[in-house]
Amino acid sequence: MLIGGWLLYFLLHSLLASLTVKYWVAQRWPALLPAYRLMFNAISLLSLLPLLYLLYTFPGPEIWAWRGVGWVLVNLLALASVAGFVWSMRYYDSKEFIGLRQWRQGVRSVEDQEHLHISPLHRYVRHPWYFLGLVLVWTRDMSQAFLISALMITLYFIVGSWLEERKLMVYHGERYRRYREKVPGLIPLPWKHLSREQAGDILKGL
Repeated sequence: MLIGGWLLYFLLHSLLASLTVKYWVAQRWPALLPAYRLMFNAISLLSLLPLLYLLYTFPGPEIWAWRGVGWVLVNLLALASVAGFVWSMRYYDSKEFIGLRQWRQGVRSVEDQEHLHISPLHRYVRHPWYFLGLVLVWTRDMSQAFLISALMITLYFIVGSWLEERKLMVYHGERYRRYREKVPGLIPLPWKHLSREQAGDILKGL
């Protein structure tokens, strides 16, 4: 049931985020477009609640639990990932991300409005929130249900990042292609990153 629930959640999330569905809505109900991002985020949050209910109500047998020094280390990593989320928000337009700006301004464009930006974390990994999410998920104690969920989330991050990058190539073209060649997708690699100057050159199209 949990596997099926995650698959349905990821399918719904991916479909609603796709350009195909957005164009379809634009053609049939253009008046909905200003609120589309807001509705997308609301649906994503609400549809997550049944999965969280299953996860914590029927956890199943414990598979492993962190103890001693290991517990300290993994929780420090988890704390660092939460701090990374909070710190990275300063480089995003939060109103744009939530959908409030589009709704208030009556924006009817299918494409996202944010310009390509390369934050400090984006210089080391193309999807920093996915990476931080993986750290947070895999530093938890693992029951049977949580391990299933962790595996499903990891799979979705892999597939979802690929789908997201297809859109980013449409939005940003050559600049994003150059950026993708220089920076790893989900896991930072010490030998593969951009300096501030290199990131600036890509943004300028140099």
